Amino acid sequence: MEIVYDEDGLRRYVETAASVSPDRPILIDKFLEDAIEAEADALSDGATTFVPAVMEHIELAGIHSGDSACVIPPATLTGKHIRAIEELTARIARELKVSGVINIQYAIAKDTVYVLEANPRASRTVPLVSKVCAVSMARIATELMLGRPLASFGLAARRAPHFGVKEAVLPFNMFPDVDPVLGPEMRSTGEVLGMAPSFGLAYFKAEEAAQPALPLKGTVLLSVTDADKKAIAAVGRQFQALGFRILATAGTCDYLQKQGVLCEKILKMHEGRPNIGDAVTNGEIHLIINTPAGKQSQHDDSYIRKAAIKYRIPYITTSAAARAAVQGIGEHRKGRAGVKSLQEYHRDLG
Repeated sequence: MEIVYDEDGLRRYVETAASVSPDRPILIDKFLEDAIEAEADALSDGATTFVPAVMEHIELAGIHSGDSACVIPPATLTGKHIRAIEELTARIARELKVSGVINIQYAIAKDTVYVLEANPRASRTVPLVSKVCAVSMARIATELMLGRPLASFGLAARRAPHFGVKEAVLPFNMFPDVDPVLGPEMRSTGEVLGMAPSFGLAYFKAEEAAQPALPLKGTVLLSVTDADKKAIAAVGRQFQALGFRILATAGTCDYLQKQGVLCEKILKMHEGRPNIGDAVTNGEIHLIINTPAGKQSQHDDSYIRKAAIKYRIPYITTSAAARAAVQGIGEHRKGRAGVKSLQEYHRDLG
């Protein structure tokens, strides 16, 4: 799969696609630009449906759901959108006469909720929802499939006083020559869960579990596309407030400085020395934020992301994840990251 932005990109894709024929056609979907992705796992007996929680993806639509981090409860979704997702989930489960569990993925763009796909089966997020919401979804779904009515379980929506963040575990450290940029094809080989009283702390814990952990101090490298510069300026200001040294490539640095963010310009590999490669090799960079766009940018900047893998430097390839990271670092530095058992989290649900 590939996201194509123009006719030239489509021609290039068709020319390189393998075995295109009437029996193996190219399928084209409309891509929703800058859409927030969300999903819901629900239990249904064919007539009645219960949605324990709606999950919000941290990365925007376009990243495979298996590679995207997600948070329960949603961090930015409005109550109107959450209610719409719950209502659509119940209607779809009823129309499909689902007995058991169903997973439905959504996208929210320009105040409209779109249904992406409905899968009448358990998904990889069922364990996440079960742990965060204290609902044994696999056991209940099995009994629903055997004919027990949903009402007999006495399930009721409960507001969680904590957050759970799922993060994907990616295998790129085993494949150092592969560009670790995320896209519509799934690459993760596992996942972890971080739970905490706040979204930022939960995200920090999830990153710590997935490895490498986010740094609490040091130097951050920012190198982003034009489309991400506005969002990354706010991130840069937050890193500056936390006392991080900020390095940025030419275009990003110029933009940040105009926005009042203190940063130092660093050269790309082809621009001379000392450059990004030298700084990474010398251990001078502790976090890399690099957002690619289009095949040419991915090729030009792939050495940055590959260097991050080689030297075990945490790296981020989306502006949404960058916002979550700086929020998590800030909250973790306040010292509110105590250990708590899953049973204690469940008792807090009441």
